Amino acid sequence: MWQITDNKDWASLEQQFEWVRVMASVPQDARHHAEGNVAVHTQMVLEQLLQQQAYRELTPQDQETLWAAALLHDVEKYSTTVQEPDGRITSAGHARKGEMRVRQILYRDMPTPFFIRETIAKLVRYHGLPLWVFDKKDPQKAVIMASLEVDTRLLALLARADALGRTCDDQADLLYRLDCFEELCRDNQCWGVPRVFASAAARMNYLLKDDVSPDYVPYEQPQPQVIMMSGLPGAGKDTLVQQQYKDWPVISLDDIRRAMKIAPTDKSGNGTVIQAAKEQAREHLRKGRSFVWNATNITRQMREQLTSLFFTYHAAVTIVYVEVPAARLLQQNGRREHIVPAAAMERLISKLEVPSLTEAHEVIYQLR
Repeated sequence: MWQITDNKDWASLEQQFEWVRVMASVPQDARHHAEGNVAVHTQMVLEQLLQQQAYRELTPQDQETLWAAALLHDVEKYSTTVQEPDGRITSAGHARKGEMRVRQILYRDMPTPFFIRETIAKLVRYHGLPLWVFDKKDPQKAVIMASLEVDTRLLALLARADALGRTCDDQADLLYRLDCFEELCRDNQCWGVPRVFASAAARMNYLLKDDVSPDYVPYEQPQPQVIMMSGLPGAGKDTLVQQQYKDWPVISLDDIRRAMKIAPTDKSGNGTVIQAAKEQAREHLRKGRSFVWNATNITRQMREQLTSLFFTYHAAVTIVYVEVPAARLLQQNGRREHIVPAAAMERLISKLEVPSLTEAHEVIYQLR
């Protein structure tokens, strides 16, 4: 069974992890966290988590996973906390940045099984959603999308511990919001399970459009198939393409860059490379040809810029994400003909966002 540590005493946690030690130096706004700094709050959250009956009924592995998420849920308040001109203390963006930091810690610093790591990362990313979902433009879509990335029941347990593990005047309102979150998930068939759609086309139609029922099934089905590779340099994307898609047309940004003699560090030149690759993609799409787009595509923004093009031509998109352990990644990178410098590789690892079913008709995880 995986666990982040077998010694959960706070003093021991501070000795083990630098990111725990710094929590005591991060202040919080007294209106929402009169208990004190992030270290005090995190300890209270852990205590409240252990007291929940629903937590004690989880499997031992789910308990360890959720405990780690509670320990890490505010890990990036350290880098995002600021004091506003009016005296308020805020930490905007700490959940999204926290997801990235958690993935970095559990991939590079303390190797963790992929699906456990991603569960923790997504729990950190969405830990505030149950409390604020009704402030969203479309609460229904918000919970349905979240359910495709994280177990909403585990998420609610974390959010309840987060609400109870603080001193504030609006705690009763926060707990009421949690009850409403559960009912919203139940009403939309995504309480503790991913929302089920009639087809992948129906799912993407709902996610990409406004004012569409999740039960609507579009008549028109996607035609050409696009395989989008995703993964850090040296993970083995080229090898997998050669093994599984050797008869498909392949658009390779690296090949185009080398043909144009443009260095990877040339930002303006990279724009030229991408435009040339997109024009090749349009040619395939106009003719209804399936193809492979082979590049790193490690951030959601990078992938969405491409999928929006592919969806315009009614393509069925499959993202194939390739990952190897960090130690092996660095070894394989060192054996490549075109080595990525160590500093650049570290930056890429820190930016990594693993694809999810909210992005494409299908996501395949090739874990080696």
